[in-house]
Amino acid sequence: MNIVVCVKYVPDATADRKFESDNTVDRVGVDGLLSELDEYAVEQALQLKEKGGDDIEVTALCVGPEKGVDAVRKALQMGVDKGIHVVDDAIAGSDAIATSLVLAKAIEKIGVPDLVMCGMASTDAGMSVVPAMLAERLDLPQVTFAAQIETQGDQVRIKRDGDTATEVIGGTMPLVLSVTDQTGEARYPSFKGIMAAKKKPLETWSLSDIGVDASQVGLSVSWTAVEETAARPPRTAGEIVKDEDGAGATALVGFLASKKFI
Repeated sequence: MNIVVCVKYVPDATADRKFESDNTVDRVGVDGLLSELDEYAVEQALQLKEKGGDDIEVTALCVGPEKGVDAVRKALQMGVDKGIHVVDDAIAGSDAIATSLVLAKAIEKIGVPDLVMCGMASTDAGMSVVPAMLAERLDLPQVTFAAQIETQGDQVRIKRDGDTATEVIGGTMPLVLSVTDQTGEARYPSFKGIMAAKKKPLETWSLSDIGVDASQVGLSVSWTAVEETAARPPRTAGEIVKDEDGAGATALVGFLASKKFI
């Protein structure tokens, strides 16, 4: 069995994130990392590998800037067998539609695997649409937002937790599978895993390597755009209510009522 896990390099949520002058996210001037939600997909792929043994190969695939290779390296350190990083200046500013195109063409170059695995969303955009777009482009069935995964042979069954019920959905490989953060905590790379990752294959591809023309990607052909951004206003000082003569409770109720909290 072959598994391709799509991983994304995103700005660190604890860093001073900002936008470029063209209202795209600054991915160069800020620290980045492997999207936390994609770590769950890596973890589930590795668990399937541990159950299936050496017959399963896991590849991490990332589309992103030069620093995006760090996301692939993290996946390799966790236990993935090999990594592929698609990097090209023309990709900058691409939306989900162009990103899914690049991912799909890269997967076709790899050879369509038994499973294409994704996180439920990226932590920077949060759109949750790339798995469905990949399924359409690759002409594969999709089972998405899995909270629990079971496999037997070429059969995949997931449990999806909704607002009012839990659904059980099945599919036959090959297919696209996305997982939520309810599947279980992702492992930390061990020292042994970090050292082993240095010897694992890691390829770098350009758009020409996967047969995508530069005119098909980038900000100029994006279907979506950020029209305007504004810095978050600084936090204001809190209001202190002194409980003098037992009036504190009354003042607190008045404050909550003025804010329409009660």
